[in-house]
Amino acid sequence: MVHFVGAGSGAPDLITVRGKELLESADLILYAGSLVNPALLGFAKAGARIFNSAYMTLEQVTEVMCAHPDKEIVRLHTGDPSLYGAVKEQMDVLDRAQIPYDVTPGVSSFLAAAAALKEEYTLPAVSQTVILTRMAGRTPVPQTQQLAALASHGASMVIFLSAALTKQVQEALLQGAYTEDTPAAIVYKVGWPEEKLIRCSVGTLHETAGKEKTGRMALILVGDFLKPGPAVRSRLYDPAFTTGYRKAAGKGDTQGAGI
Repeated sequence: MVHFVGAGSGAPDLITVRGKELLESADLILYAGSLVNPALLGFAKAGARIFNSAYMTLEQVTEVMCAHPDKEIVRLHTGDPSLYGAVKEQMDVLDRAQIPYDVTPGVSSFLAAAAALKEEYTLPAVSQTVILTRMAGRTPVPQTQQLAALASHGASMVIFLSAALTKQVQEALLQGAYTEDTPAAIVYKVGWPEEKLIRCSVGTLHETAGKEKTGRMALILVGDFLKPGPAVRSRLYDPAFTTGYRKAAGKGDTQGAGI
């Protein structure tokens, strides 16, 4: 059995309980050594075979999986396997070989980044949409999903795999609904000991990245959700708002007061 496991954003204690238990019982672990915190391998049991897929091709990775159908195998991916994990191509091979597998989700770096910054992507009257994307580079992006086109929405945006292309990112963002003053953040290796949280603006994004030398393992966050100051109050906990669990408070009714 092959278990695709999301390692989380970096900190060993941000892996899920299920993911940790699968690591502890695995006979064989294939981990993305260029991105996954090696501290997670401390959960491996004695005698478990460990392979670093950073030095392997898809064919070599899947050959190891298919060669041990009687073993419990963990394929440890950074963050969540469903985001830029190159996981579907591995599943296709396992499907053809009729080898069973399952997927355990992980805490994606975009979620850990918001947590580290103490921000919320979906604020009332600011943004109710989050766009996860990347700049076109060696890996192409469909024409309709070019960064400049997505920037036209002005939504909360998280840009993966683009920290080495900040000049192009900045230019593309300014072609959309964002301005020079739109707040931005560069989050480097969130959840790792060397984590950096750098706030800037769209207009200073490229300059800031150069000064801070954040390297390739950084996320770029953009949008007005990053603006300082209090948020517009949501209706969910408003005393005047009826929900499936409580009725709106009427005049002279203290129901919901203090919420």
